[in-house]
Amino acid sequence: MNRETIVARSTAWKWWITGLLLLATTINYMDRVTLANASVRVTRELDLSNAQYGNLELAFGWAFAVGSLVFGFLADRSRIYFLYPAVLAAWSLMGMAAGWTHGFLGLMVCRTLLGFFEAGHWPCALKTTFALLDEKDRTMGNSVLQSGASIGAIITPQIMKLLMTDQVGSWRTAFLAVGATGLLWVVAWFVCLRPSDLNSAPVTTTKKDTPSLGDIVRSGRFWAVALLVVGAQAVWHIYRVWLMKFLQTGRGYDEKAALNFNSLYYVATDVGCILAGVVSIWLIRRRASSPHNARRIVYAGACLLTSLSVLIPWLDKGWPLLATLLLIGAGALALFPCFYSFVQELSATHVGRLTGLLGLWVWAVTSPMHSFFGMLADRSKSYDLGLVIAGLAPWLGVIALTLLWRKNDSPTSHP
Repeated sequence: MNRETIVARSTAWKWWITGLLLLATTINYMDRVTLANASVRVTRELDLSNAQYGNLELAFGWAFAVGSLVFGFLADRSRIYFLYPAVLAAWSLMGMAAGWTHGFLGLMVCRTLLGFFEAGHWPCALKTTFALLDEKDRTMGNSVLQSGASIGAIITPQIMKLLMTDQVGSWRTAFLAVGATGLLWVVAWFVCLRPSDLNSAPVTTTKKDTPSLGDIVRSGRFWAVALLVVGAQAVWHIYRVWLMKFLQTGRGYDEKAALNFNSLYYVATDVGCILAGVVSIWLIRRRASSPHNARRIVYAGACLLTSLSVLIPWLDKGWPLLATLLLIGAGALALFPCFYSFVQELSATHVGRLTGLLGLWVWAVTSPMHSFFGMLADRSKSYDLGLVIAGLAPWLGVIALTLLWRKNDSPTSHP
């Protein structure tokens, strides 16, 4: 089927498929955060230390790093129609298998394979929006796609609160139920699409205008973005992984209250993500800022919010602590739309490969922080210092943009 035939598909149908991608992102995050939401139960039942719990996230992260590179290149060389559901089914089965484990080693294997296969979601999803949507619609399509991360993190605590009861089951039941939803998505994928629906749009750039991947990676701009995403990843994932343990073990909230707040926390992250785009547009239209400068301002504003982490050691159980955590969460996810836009500024033709390379880089570099965080928590008997450091980490991106992103350091032929 040629591009003209694909265009004949109704606009409504294309947005329905984008909604299907939102569900895939939702499922991706649901499988990812099951362990964090059940962290106290799992570590107690399996007799794990904080350091061992951190090592589970280390294994997940390093596997995600490898998977980012593998699936980033596979997505450019394979039929997405078959690769995407295969990847989603694989991570769903690993999520279910985690519910059958009875020791640290088995859980480690399942979380490692989960991380590897989950990494395939992003290149496959971005290739899908590229094939289905016109250029003017892709930013909105990718925004819908990204919002599934917060939705998954919002609803998972409520699902687990319902399932982790003596009457219904345990954390194992929750792992099995969440994992099974991915298999239903695979069925929906094959019902809604045909292989010919995903023929890519033609590339409009010429070879003369296209920088090599090597030129981009050697540029200062690439390394500015690489350092920026390290800071963004640090605050986002430290709070994702350790928030439930901090609330229950560090501040004495019961499991039900912690799960309810965890959902509210991710509502705040979604609000922050949306506001990042709104404020950027406002700066461009009202202040005559360039898109690049608007993103810098938004990123710095998000850093101010995450820096409220410095208040945590002085805040005991109560609404001031919870309000502070909500503001930190809003800032944490607001960093990522800026990151994606900076990646797109690097190249219009290597976005998939650059996303894979940056994914490999950031997950490999930041995943050990969970082991360090766990050891720090074990030794200090507190999660406070680690949360403070994570909240300050995004300023690394501000420094990197200032020092490394220069107008005359563009790997492209365009200004």
